[in-house]
Amino acid sequence: MRVLILGGDGYLGWPTAMNFAAAGHEVCVVDNYLRRQIAEATDSEALIATPSLSERARVFHAVSGHTIKVHIADLADPGVMFDIVREFGPETIIHYAEQPSAPYSMRGFREARETFNNNLNVTFNCIHAVKDIVPDCHIVKLGTMGEYGTPNIDIEEGWLEVEHKGRKDTFLFPRAAGSLYHTTKVMDTDLLWFYVRTFGLRVTDLMQGPVYGLSTDEADLDPRLCPNFHYDDIFGTLVNRFLVQAVAGIPLTVYGAGGQIRGYLNLRDTLQCVGLAASNPAKRGELRIFNQLTETFSVNQAADRIKKVGDEMGLNVTIKSIPNPRKEKENHYYNPAHSGLMELGLKPHYMTDDVITAMLKRVMENKDRIVAGRIMPRVKWS
Repeated sequence: MRVLILGGDGYLGWPTAMNFAAAGHEVCVVDNYLRRQIAEATDSEALIATPSLSERARVFHAVSGHTIKVHIADLADPGVMFDIVREFGPETIIHYAEQPSAPYSMRGFREARETFNNNLNVTFNCIHAVKDIVPDCHIVKLGTMGEYGTPNIDIEEGWLEVEHKGRKDTFLFPRAAGSLYHTTKVMDTDLLWFYVRTFGLRVTDLMQGPVYGLSTDEADLDPRLCPNFHYDDIFGTLVNRFLVQAVAGIPLTVYGAGGQIRGYLNLRDTLQCVGLAASNPAKRGELRIFNQLTETFSVNQAADRIKKVGDEMGLNVTIKSIPNPRKEKENHYYNPAHSGLMELGLKPHYMTDDVITAMLKRVMENKDRIVAGRIMPRVKWS
């Protein structure tokens, strides 16, 4: 396939680009470096330094023989989006090109507006470029499990059948996002659903849980191909942050009661899920939704698992509860369905002790680059 990856410099975008190129697809990536700019401006840079996107592509070609085309451009500009889609003629578009940080989106008006404008404009431009230029192209959009919130019922895969006064119909599962960033993802879903049912686009929306890890088959070919492993309070996901705290001798910071349950998955499984979605496209006029996770556990459970393995490695890990900077339920029911990708062939990598050990060892190799001041929460919801 000709695969266009929007946001190809990101934690997920770059490993995805390498993975698709290694599988023999023609790959083009676009990024405006927004994440790099925000990381530098907020002192939230990744644990392991990464070359520019163009240099990454050169290194990958040198070690693998596979080519990735690179554009550094702002897809929130409709002219840029239309020109790239017209030039490349994608059969699949994988859309990661959004400001992905909930804390950053809650930092203040400027950051909220930047998140809103970037995320909604890129999605809107992508939809119209596909509609007008490549109407049979399959859009694979990265959503988030955070769209759903924590309802007191089972979370279905995107859709809910409702019986009301003797009649039945199917609706998008109710959304209750907990940050402005997650709210823009809800708006993405609504936009996509409108254009799917009105113009017959084909879309797969992947409701992904928090991702952890820094190893993939392609990234392990050369240290310079490592994904952007963030451990800070702006871009760092929970497990990645805990791994760095364990190595740095900083107590694992549990927000509030620590009963918050989420659905997690290994970075390698993100690549599997996106690959399966692209290889099995949605039908024309279909918005197909998968909940993209492999296991659920609470913040406390994650901390306990990392402490157990860290202590066995001699790290003497401690855990500390701190006031929750976010507005969220700290103890709640959480049972999301996630069978769709399994049925397509997903073979999960669970967060075993061996997986935690390997991740801790990789972080230990870069211990001297840890900046402790980046870890504690610097943004509060209220």
